[in-house]
Amino acid sequence: MFQPSLFRDQRVVVTGAGRGIGREVARQFLDCGAIVYLHGGRSLREPMPDFLTTALTEGRAFLSYADFSTAAGVEALATDIASRFQAIDVLVNNAGTMVGRFLAEELTDAQYESVVQLNQTSVVQTTRALLPLLRRGTHPAIVNTVSISALTGGSAGSSIYSATKAFVSTYSKALARELAPAGIRVNCVSPGTIATEFHERYSSAEKLEATRKTIPLQRLGTAQDCAPAYLFLASNALSGYITGQVLEVNGGQLIC
Repeated sequence: MFQPSLFRDQRVVVTGAGRGIGREVARQFLDCGAIVYLHGGRSLREPMPDFLTTALTEGRAFLSYADFSTAAGVEALATDIASRFQAIDVLVNNAGTMVGRFLAEELTDAQYESVVQLNQTSVVQTTRALLPLLRRGTHPAIVNTVSISALTGGSAGSSIYSATKAFVSTYSKALARELAPAGIRVNCVSPGTIATEFHERYSSAEKLEATRKTIPLQRLGTAQDCAPAYLFLASNALSGYITGQVLEVNGGQLIC
């Protein structure tokens, strides 16, 4: 695991940190000495984990909720972050979900717009809002969450979700080129099939088992498998010469 001092006193923002991969990313940043602002789209439905309770009490973590299905939610989050930090060093754009499985001939305009707003537009809006703080950071970095489906297209009903992740991947590469003169690195983590609430909601047990059999490592991934990739890409010491890249974390799923 990474050194406890790797991100000592660095200011890190993680969106979509209420559960799953985002929560584990936030936990590992805290373990490495960072001051972490966690954003959740919805309030916790289960007891707050001990690590977060401790970090909040010690003033090493901040937690707020904002609905990214509208631009107002992003604006509210950015305003609160700016009231707490004069600069940030790492932005992890992780918020997003499939919303639902919508077949192409049944997809409504409202469904299309909701998926695009949550997974694509909110990333642009959050990045735009927080760039002034990132420009004041030390060796600032942005790490965006995409998906294996950005390359494969996903499965039935996930076409728009997959397309939004492809957008974020391309947007990140363009952003990396644009922000390089300012010393801001931009990269992506692309999880494969990860056993989180996401797949509990949108994939059947039979579908997940069929997928597992196609993965060379013969198991689904976990949030713990994914989180170190975010810390690696956020660390100037470990990846200071890496920008505009997508790190695939999928147990070999893409090579099959």
